[in-house]
Amino acid sequence: MLDGVFTMAADDGAVQFQATPPPTDEEVAQLLTTVRVRVLRLLARRGLGPDADASPSDPLAEDSPVLAGLSRASVQGRIALGPRAGARLIALGRDPDARWVTSGGPRHAHLDGFDLHGNVAIDGQDRERLEQLCRYLLRPAVAQDRLRRTEDGRVVLELKTAWADGTSHLVFAPLDFLARLAALTPRPRVNLIFYHGGLAPNARQRDAVVSYGAGPTIESQAVAGVCPAPEPSARVADPSSARRNWTWAQLMARAFEVDVLCCGRCGGRLRLIATILDPAAIRALLGSLAVPTETPDRAPPVAPRG
Repeated sequence: MLDGVFTMAADDGAVQFQATPPPTDEEVAQLLTTVRVRVLRLLARRGLGPDADASPSDPLAEDSPVLAGLSRASVQGRIALGPRAGARLIALGRDPDARWVTSGGPRHAHLDGFDLHGNVAIDGQDRERLEQLCRYLLRPAVAQDRLRRTEDGRVVLELKTAWADGTSHLVFAPLDFLARLAALTPRPRVNLIFYHGGLAPNARQRDAVVSYGAGPTIESQAVAGVCPAPEPSARVADPSSARRNWTWAQLMARAFEVDVLCCGRCGGRLRLIATILDPAAIRALLGSLAVPTETPDRAPPVAPRG
């Protein structure tokens, strides 16, 4: 969300950003309450309450009923598969008499599973903090260092922060744990990010809004290669380039700290010669390099134990 609004000049049509003051704790709590009431009202009107069955009009239930069932069980906090299917998930440390808190910090509100945090603001030119936020949003759903197996084979997940009711650990049967991971799979053909207002795809002034106050192009900030004695001209993009996207090699270097353009034999720089799409030409090239031209057969799936 933008922490302000864009206005358009009447004479030349140029856009100007007008910052707004940050919300108060009371405004965040009031907004969360409004969202909760309207969402529950919408679910009730469509017959999609917490205990309702999957609607026949739900595309996911029609295309993938198994995934729909896993998602429904995950949302309801119940076990999806195995002999205890339909039962409540085992939660350690939970106090049944505890009440949800309304506010847990500055500009933060939590109520009955609805959570709203509005205390993070990043300047549009602060690319480092913006990247940190993107990395946070793209983090894995489960941290491996908080997972452990019990002696009877069950999976215990330690929560990073205990819930308001005191729950600190969740216990899963192995099959149900896999079902929970499957429930996190995004629904097919559904966008996970929506842009509104001036950032919407069809907004008339979107180009001006997106480029407002833009700094140097991304390629002019290219990451240096890690090859021994690389050629500077080969590893740093032309600063005059008008492209604003990272190249594939730069993305690999930033995400995995691997320079894919570094030759593993001589340490020299690799460069793109051509893109070959013809299957016959690809097989001929692989054959000349003594590389297998056929995809190896995959091992058959292994049935789960028990």
